Amino acid sequence: MSSIWAKEMKTKKPLNPFYFSLLSVLVGSIAGIGAVVFRGLIAFFHNLLFLGEFSVVYDANTHTSPSPWGPLIILVPVLGAIGVAFLVKNFAPEAKGHGVPEVMDAIYYNRGIIRPVVALIKSLASALSIGSGGAIGREGPIIQIGSSFGSSIGQLIPMPIWQRNTFIAAGAGAGIAATFNTPVGGVLFAVEIMLHEISARTLVPVTIATATATYIGRTFFGDHPSFVIPSFQTPFFHLTQPLILFSYVGLGIILGVVSTIFIKSIYAFEDFFDQRIKGSYYRRHMIGMLLVGVTMYLLLLTLGHYYIEGVGYATIQDILTGTLASFGVLILLSLLKLLSVSLTLGSGASGGIFSPGLFIGATLGGAYGVVLNRLFPGLSISPPAFAVAGMAGIIGGSTGAAMAAIVMIFEMTLDYNVIIPMTITVALSYGVRQLLLKESIYTLKLERRGHYMPASFKADFQYMKRVRDIMEVPPVVSCDLSLHDFAELVAENDAVSHYLVSDGDKIGGVVSNSSALGALKNSGGKIHVGEIADENYLIVAQGTTVFDVLTRLRVERAEVALVADDPAPVRIGDIKGVLTRLTIARAVEDSLELFGDFY
Repeated sequence: MSSIWAKEMKTKKPLNPFYFSLLSVLVGSIAGIGAVVFRGLIAFFHNLLFLGEFSVVYDANTHTSPSPWGPLIILVPVLGAIGVAFLVKNFAPEAKGHGVPEVMDAIYYNRGIIRPVVALIKSLASALSIGSGGAIGREGPIIQIGSSFGSSIGQLIPMPIWQRNTFIAAGAGAGIAATFNTPVGGVLFAVEIMLHEISARTLVPVTIATATATYIGRTFFGDHPSFVIPSFQTPFFHLTQPLILFSYVGLGIILGVVSTIFIKSIYAFEDFFDQRIKGSYYRRHMIGMLLVGVTMYLLLLTLGHYYIEGVGYATIQDILTGTLASFGVLILLSLLKLLSVSLTLGSGASGGIFSPGLFIGATLGGAYGVVLNRLFPGLSISPPAFAVAGMAGIIGGSTGAAMAAIVMIFEMTLDYNVIIPMTITVALSYGVRQLLLKESIYTLKLERRGHYMPASFKADFQYMKRVRDIMEVPPVVSCDLSLHDFAELVAENDAVSHYLVSDGDKIGGVVSNSSALGALKNSGGKIHVGEIADENYLIVAQGTTVFDVLTRLRVERAEVALVADDPAPVRIGDIKGVLTRLTIARAVEDSLELFGDFY
């Protein structure tokens, strides 16, 4: 893998910023159009399978009418499972599941390579899963679809890996922005989950792609929030009533626990179906979706709507408008949604976890608000406000994208009043989940396969140091010096790791004390230092950054860099110092005190 990386570094120069930005517009445009097509596919499959109609018009914020199939609607998710299993098994196994871990894996472990076919298969499989009643969301698929397009462009046009990975993150953020009308949230999601580096050179392309995709999404879907919240009849937070503020602390703690259960439940069901249910992928997925079909049909018979099928936005909208305000029903729906999404993904569906998280957060937050309203009627508590905070709390806690969760829910509701309580809820939910379970719903899947993700971003100032700050000044020895005499010199100066070899006033090479001692043992000291001098070295200027030197050392397969005022000296006297991999490692080690805990 390292040789492939080095070859790419040698042959692929970075695209100039202007061209890179233009291609970001293309990535955003493709992701935006992909979001439109994907939602059209969901509508097509939903209308065909539930209502027997050929139509791409579907408003997920309104409940689906009872199907003309009657009890046979139970088999619709099973029919969808057959199609999903066929697509995933035969064309793109990586399209199985919620998609985001596969994108992260490509960025950190596969040089930004995502097969182009993934976009097509993920679109069809996820649209079929959601359209046939699977209790999953559309954001995971659109992330994988947008990222696949970004990776494909990065493979078609020669560019270094970091630019390809930036396009993957741009495609992911753009897909999120287009499907949810959340431009800023899309950028933050890319930053918190996808980007391997946060800098102007990566943020600008992501922002351009996200803005482009948002514009396309608004052109087709309209410039309005995903959810409409009627004006709260009474303020839900007063500075003179801090008890309401503290109530969000309780909600955050509860949601942190639920986020942990949410994560563990999905993977527990995945293990159950893989290890306990005998038979093929088809059989496992059909059994899981049969149970989902039974659940949604029983809800239709008892409560009048399917409720848990698909993205579940109609239920969320009912909670936000106050139409659904029964504590018992809200708790029941949250439990059934948790069960259904675990059955759907655990048995092998293709879809996201964002929408189920919104559903569970809204139902639990609404139920929490109902209880508080009954216990403290004088506080004028609004359950929809707690539902909004609950949506952000589950998403922030389970995905680890805390800032993105806050901003996205705000953009999806356009109600600024909930920012403070939502921030409190998300912070506590995220913190509690971290205490109970280190990995997020995305990183746990990768951790289970032995692929670990960075837990935080750290300033790489140690790599920005100049070589003059950490270089060693090497002693100079003549190339005619016998190896035996050189060994005695090394023994007297054991702190010196490398020596500069002179050939008159020219550079004869570099010798390390370890290589000299090894040569002495093999030759008996009958050769000279010049015969074992390493001529595979770099010459760098004193102002060069450590990062640039380390990159060149790896690309050119060298171990040592000589430091000079002039990057191309010809005399031994021009050399001011030597820099080795060990020197760099020690400099990085010294910087750890800034980030670690030392006692």
